[in-house]
Amino acid sequence: MASLLALREDLKELRQTFRSGATRSVKWRKAQLQSLHRLLTEQEDQIFAVLHEDLGKHPVESFRDEVGVLLKSLKYSLTHVEKWMAPKRHQLPLAFFPATAEVLPEPLGLVLIFSAWNFPLALSLEPLIGTISAGCTAVIKPSEHAPATSSFLARAIPKYMDTKAIKVIEGGIPVAEQLLQEKWDKIFFTGSIQVGRIIMSAAAKHLTPVTLELGGTCPAVVDSGLSSSDREMAAKRISSAKWGCCNGQACLAVDYILVEEKLASNLIDLLKQSIKRNYGENLAESKGIAKIVNKHHFKRLCSLLEDPGVSASVVHGGSVDEEKLFIEPTILLDPPLSSELMTEEIFGPLLPIVTLKKIQESIEFINSRPKPLAIYVFTKDEKLKRRVLSETSSGSVTFNDVLLHYLADKLPFGGVGESGIGSYHGKFSFDTFTHEKAVLRRHFFMEPQARYPPWNDFKLKFIRLMYRFDYLGVLLLFLGLKR
Repeated sequence: MASLLALREDLKELRQTFRSGATRSVKWRKAQLQSLHRLLTEQEDQIFAVLHEDLGKHPVESFRDEVGVLLKSLKYSLTHVEKWMAPKRHQLPLAFFPATAEVLPEPLGLVLIFSAWNFPLALSLEPLIGTISAGCTAVIKPSEHAPATSSFLARAIPKYMDTKAIKVIEGGIPVAEQLLQEKWDKIFFTGSIQVGRIIMSAAAKHLTPVTLELGGTCPAVVDSGLSSSDREMAAKRISSAKWGCCNGQACLAVDYILVEEKLASNLIDLLKQSIKRNYGENLAESKGIAKIVNKHHFKRLCSLLEDPGVSASVVHGGSVDEEKLFIEPTILLDPPLSSELMTEEIFGPLLPIVTLKKIQESIEFINSRPKPLAIYVFTKDEKLKRRVLSETSSGSVTFNDVLLHYLADKLPFGGVGESGIGSYHGKFSFDTFTHEKAVLRRHFFMEPQARYPPWNDFKLKFIRLMYRFDYLGVLLLFLGLKR
């Protein structure tokens, strides 16, 4: 009971802060963004330590995928936030004369941010950047599966940020359930599809808008029309993004590769070479590969491999070490399509390769499954590119690379269908936590007071004509037909 009362006192303070208007000024927004920038730079060594403790990430990976991404995002927001929050003037039809119109970006209010464990710093603070830029107050609920990072955020945020506007609340499922009982002005969630359904159901009780950053099985299509050097580059990029980014524990990781039968053997050899080049001979001792986050997820991944049809399809890797929470980068060739490996998001270092007669069949294959968060296509065939864009649906499409679009501030990041609702990054983060309020200002103006005959068919035809040629404003103003 005491914790529930404390929670409600915290939320009361956050709502009072928002109602006071303190978060709406550009001065407050920039000050908080600058404070967050200082937190990341001054606490960098501590950040590296907690990310290594939770996920075994090397400092290079931690900076590239978390700290560096956030610093870049902060710089972008600090440069543009004043422009984003300014009212935008819009023209009106003559019928509204004399009047002016504008769209005023208005902060939504109190925001709840649920972050995920695979990028526990970035996925907590990236939406917070949007929240601050929009002028909202926020509660961050870090993932309990990354306890060191969660504890760090709970200690560091109050030292740098406005504690009357931004709070961190730690805990597991009971705390999350308590939070979902409260009324919010926006809920931002990053995580699994299953939990996303729970979030959306709870939000519906209060008609709270949600942004759901989920996952989905992201395919990579490798066209056999590529030259040998292009195939080598494709394998290198797939390998680096799959195993070098949290060891496959990423929503944007490649879940499976689609390739023509004749190219499969060559592609497997190229992936093996890339693994050896990037991570060395003794993979279990490599500092370049993150560990599996905990025993629960370790056992989940092991159970995928224990399926007889799946284990028979392993062509590289497959070794595991429970004590170190390590699973070797593993390549599988044509595992059963009905297996859990091929029907669920893998979220780990297992990479199935599915062979096709013709690469054009990849479009039908992708469309037979839930809409992915991203589709990666390695090809120079412009016709295939057009078909992928026009005949498939996904959160994003990247040609000839993997993950790169995530770093583009001017591109929205988000899913569609089961891979998510809404988007963020850059201006899209600002928009996610903002309501665009229509504002119309009209002036008093002398209008004709003459009496007119009742409405009739002639006047209806005449007004239709005026609408067609956009002369309605002149008509209304000088003939008094709006009476």
